[in-house]
Amino acid sequence: MVVGLGNPGAKYERNRHNVGFRVADELAARHGMSWKGSKLGGDVATGLVTTPRGREKAALLKPMEFMNLSGFATQRAAKFHEVEIDQIVVVHDEIDLDFGTLRLKVAGGHGGHNGLRSLIEQLGSPDFLRVRVGVGKPPHATQEKDVAGWVLSDFPAALAADVADLVKRSADAVEAILGLGMPAAMNQFNAKQSAPRSSP
Repeated sequence: MVVGLGNPGAKYERNRHNVGFRVADELAARHGMSWKGSKLGGDVATGLVTTPRGREKAALLKPMEFMNLSGFATQRAAKFHEVEIDQIVVVHDEIDLDFGTLRLKVAGGHGGHNGLRSLIEQLGSPDFLRVRVGVGKPPHATQEKDVAGWVLSDFPAALAADVADLVKRSADAVEAILGLGMPAAMNQFNAKQSAPRSSP
């Protein structure tokens, strides 16, 4: 199960915080999967994902109860689809990575990310797989509100092409995880330092 984190609603659509939703949308579009609302608290798309090692059955989830409640829909969906915690891939924005950088990770803390905090609380474990999508830190951030304002603001229009590339590479990473397993995917993507063409 692939969980893209974000906030529901048009005003959040292009926020840095919503890059997880955009990766989930990219995967659904690539593989002809249709989004449907569900009683699980999120939008779900199911089908076959083409990976480097063939096709894998997967469920995509976009929790629709806002970021700090993402764990509830994720827990319900995992139970419904009978997915173990080590079969959950979470795609989320990461301010501790430079813009354009990708890092794959197994388990860990929440690092102040409210979506990850909710997932850990509701799943009862931090041992899910992560695709950390670097959005960079705000310049001269001194308080938590500076960080909140940063992730809840849109990427600059001048970075549209770089953001589109980042979303595509993140979707590639998810496909690698599903097809090759996490160790091989980490070797492939964590070694890359794909610098964006522009700075944020």
